[in-house]
Amino acid sequence: MQRFLLFPLLFCFYCVQAQYGSIQPPDRLYGALLTDVQMSKVFKDGKTFVDCVPKKDPKAIASGYKSLRNNPLVRYSLKGFVDDNFSEPANPASGYVSDKSEPVTNHINKLWSVLSHAPDVAVNGSSLLPLPNPYIMPGGRFREIYYWDSYFTMLGLQESGMYAMIENMINNFAFMVQQYGHIPNGNRSYFLSRSQPPFFSMMLDLLAAQYGNRVYAQYQMTLQREYNYWMDKTDARGHTVTMPDGSVLNRYYDQDNVPRQESFFEDSTLALSSKSKNIRQLYRDLRSGAESGWDFSSRWLADGQHLSTIQTTRLVPVDLNCLIYHMELTLSKAYKETGDLVQSAYYSKLAGKRKKAIMKYCWSSAQGWYVDYHIGRKRQSAEMTLAGVVPFFVKLAPEEHINRVAATLEKSFLKAGGLMTTLKNTGEQWDAPNGWAPLQWMAIEGLNNYNKKELARTVATRWAELNIKVYKSTGKLMEKYNVVDTNLEAGGGEYEAQDGFGWTNGVLLKLLKMYNLQ
Repeated sequence: MQRFLLFPLLFCFYCVQAQYGSIQPPDRLYGALLTDVQMSKVFKDGKTFVDCVPKKDPKAIASGYKSLRNNPLVRYSLKGFVDDNFSEPANPASGYVSDKSEPVTNHINKLWSVLSHAPDVAVNGSSLLPLPNPYIMPGGRFREIYYWDSYFTMLGLQESGMYAMIENMINNFAFMVQQYGHIPNGNRSYFLSRSQPPFFSMMLDLLAAQYGNRVYAQYQMTLQREYNYWMDKTDARGHTVTMPDGSVLNRYYDQDNVPRQESFFEDSTLALSSKSKNIRQLYRDLRSGAESGWDFSSRWLADGQHLSTIQTTRLVPVDLNCLIYHMELTLSKAYKETGDLVQSAYYSKLAGKRKKAIMKYCWSSAQGWYVDYHIGRKRQSAEMTLAGVVPFFVKLAPEEHINRVAATLEKSFLKAGGLMTTLKNTGEQWDAPNGWAPLQWMAIEGLNNYNKKELARTVATRWAELNIKVYKSTGKLMEKYNVVDTNLEAGGGEYEAQDGFGWTNGVLLKLLKMYNLQ
């Protein structure tokens, strides 16, 4: 039996977060077993093992494996040991067969129930963090709730009139803030060290559209704790950056510096082949790239090409700071609703300061585009990505910037199937030729906010037509699409193309209704 003795040594760097109490991710529970399973590629997808449900006490499983592993006289099957001690997770849509002949809107409305997850039941040793309310999963390998995915899924739930589900999901996020001090990447123990793009305040806007501004008062304390997490006012540290002029902006910063448990093989293999002298920093940057949701993209790479040069924590992302700007404005609104005008004015002022800093550090007059800012080099990134449209999505950009940005969108990013994510094809999934539903939506909304309605319609139409074309061919809506050659599937990433798919369903349904498409 092949063993991987090198990798358990990496865990000496791991520090369990005190605020998570007794919750331990799979690497801490199973030690050498996780290392051997992941490095032996027992499962094609590394996420499978960390989502497995133990059939008995995890300590007994780990102890039993240790005895087998350390006995040279015993021959054993690693896959057999896993099968004996764990139950494999199911695909959310397994057994579901779509009818390609029916309209895509019918398909999406049927999928809501397929992708629905009942309130969780706690299982000792499972990585799933139990949630008290129902929720929508993205689909495929993603069999839990995800933070930023959920906002775009909610756009479709809104069109379907499923406000109870929207409220349930928001309450689940509020529950996680209460339990863990922040909204994790998803409700898995191995996601607790990071969050994702903070869309909670945007979710409140959706709920307030139905129930009125009392929503902001109702979730004020939750939103405040979410803000405190991002502003380093909790046990978590590293998300804030003091800029050269003393202003404060934010970055992505995972709290851990070990291989991602769900991508253990990929991260460990990259570390072995990397020339980096600081492997722990490499792991943190990979994890922080996952916190960004853009895992992975040329925007995070020092040389713009190779994942081994990832430098996520060295960059101040324009889109993250726009979302926190919206969070500050929403906090101002929430405090106004509760009658605290002093705090309301305070957060309005903070939002104004952030807006000024974003304009100073992220607007590139040379490129006519909003870009990330490199902390160490004290200059703007040269990478142009669709993150540059987010200032228009949150209505932060001045009117005079829209013409240059719209011209670049149309000339460089717009393709037959919608907008490319970046202008580089590196093989990473958040690069050309791929397009993603959340970025299409933010671009379309940003263009509409600044009266570029014709271009917005063009983007929406091309994206919707590509989605529908693939649906009519396969009966599925996908996680991402190749927008350059609409006859090819999207590629890149650490796993196979996923179908389902939460945010694609949500954005497509919203666009179909908005533009009367079918």
